[in-house]
Amino acid sequence: MKINLHILFCLTLFFSSAVYSTLQAQQKGGVDSGNFSGEWLSNESISMGGNIVCSFDEGDHMLSKTLKIEEQADFLIIKVPNPSPIAPMAMSQEKLDFNGIESQINHGNGRGKKYKAKLSTDRRTMTIQSTVSLIMPSPYHASIKKQEFVYITEVWKLSQNGQSISVQTRAKSNIYEEERFWTTTFDKVN
Repeated sequence: MKINLHILFCLTLFFSSAVYSTLQAQQKGGVDSGNFSGEWLSNESISMGGNIVCSFDEGDHMLSKTLKIEEQADFLIIKVPNPSPIAPMAMSQEKLDFNGIESQINHGNGRGKKYKAKLSTDRRTMTIQSTVSLIMPSPYHASIKKQEFVYITEVWKLSQNGQSISVQTRAKSNIYEEERFWTTTFDKVN
């Protein structure tokens, strides 16, 4: 009787560990649900690739080569280091809600940004649609300024291994002669 209980115990232990090992292997080999959280670094800012740097104000994620991202269930926060020499340790941040509601940043004097974000069901692709407003001098009349708009779509794709983000960007405005497309890659550093 003791031998049968001992064999039963060993078989239970063996099958439990076999099931556990199989589940672990499936999780590692399968597609992991995405997560944008972490610190990311690129050789150039997102806006630099499309040469639309002048469209953004200090602290905007489009201008930064370093992004610190905190992803939650319903939103994501992008923090960027403040390049100002007055407060170099301060961080600017943008909160991207995944509920489809538009957020707004007002920089004053006709400059600002409206944006909304959408996250795919597998949490590996995020689309950000922004409208940037700015005041530009009129050609041949620098003293006459008019409001201009830049319409931007960013498609962020998290790599399969979660170690890089590819940001495909499209910008359109009456300032530019044509629609611009470019890609920026961020690598995970932390």
